[in-house]
Amino acid sequence: MGYGFVTISMLREIDKIISASYAEEEYPVLSLQIENWCKTQPLKGLSVLDATPVFRNTFIKYKALLLAGADLSVGVTDKLPADAKIIEKLKIWGMPLVFPTEKERKFDIILDCAASFSNLNARLGYVELTRSGVETYLKKGSPVYVADSGRIKKIETCLGTGESYFRAMKQLGYNDWGGKNLVVFGSGKVGLGIIVHAHKLGAVVTVVTELSGITPRIREYASEIIGLNDPARIAGAIQKAYAVVTATGVAGAMEKICPPEIFITSPAILANMGVEDEYGALIPNERVLANKFAVNFILEEPTLLKYIEATMALHNEGAAYLVNHPESKGEIIPPAETENEMLAISKQHGIIGDELFLIED
Repeated sequence: MGYGFVTISMLREIDKIISASYAEEEYPVLSLQIENWCKTQPLKGLSVLDATPVFRNTFIKYKALLLAGADLSVGVTDKLPADAKIIEKLKIWGMPLVFPTEKERKFDIILDCAASFSNLNARLGYVELTRSGVETYLKKGSPVYVADSGRIKKIETCLGTGESYFRAMKQLGYNDWGGKNLVVFGSGKVGLGIIVHAHKLGAVVTVVTELSGITPRIREYASEIIGLNDPARIAGAIQKAYAVVTATGVAGAMEKICPPEIFITSPAILANMGVEDEYGALIPNERVLANKFAVNFILEEPTLLKYIEATMALHNEGAAYLVNHPESKGEIIPPAETENEMLAISKQHGIIGDELFLIED
């Protein structure tokens, strides 16, 4: 198999960083994908834009795509947080960088996040990393493989994102959670992860959510559950909270749930863990940690590799699926056998096997 000089040089640099930073047990699914794709090259000769948020652990995802034969470009946008040091490395190595303003660029496949590059054309279709970007592609009438659909994504969002909220808060100096009141808005994958980790740390957790979405595990770990249509109780919980974190996945959700002044005047430490600004324009950016970006993106590694690598592999896998299914239309849910195989690899060869029961609710 042949690779251009830039690709070979880039792979060598990527390998240096990977070997210095991670044990192979932290990325068993990507490791197997790399091994297989190096032989089969399912993306050979295809132009692929990858818009995964650019951080150090994303290098392993790039390695799989490069060894699959992809003519790879990396998407960079102000909409998504990124590590400027990593972007600079990519520039030095000669990796083509693409911005959403380059409307004339065309690709065979776009691996997107939050529909950040939906204005660019992809001949075979798109692969979306987040649920928030799916509707944009469905309105566009494009085939979109949704890596956020099943159990694999729950490893990242439930286990990884929950852990990273508290890791980011620790970095900011908020480390003691014993007996502290934490209000969590949302009880989906991200919300559940925060609730689970908060329980481990001894926090007193109040969950504000649609009551129909409550699972037995949330009932077990939450001290109080409040429905979205109970503004008086919500306001009371915010006023007595040590910290508030949003995980609804809905832009501006807090403005609709509770008067903005409740958040503004509360002594609570406010943070967002969604891709969107869940607080809304009426609540000043400076009132929320990280200017309303997901607070874990202040970290060098916003989600630890061991929790995100299977999601990255599934995101990559969507590209191969589109190649093999050119007839695809609309929303594409990852086949159950694909997810089952990845979960089996994580359980057998990864270092998070004893945590995976938490995603089975």
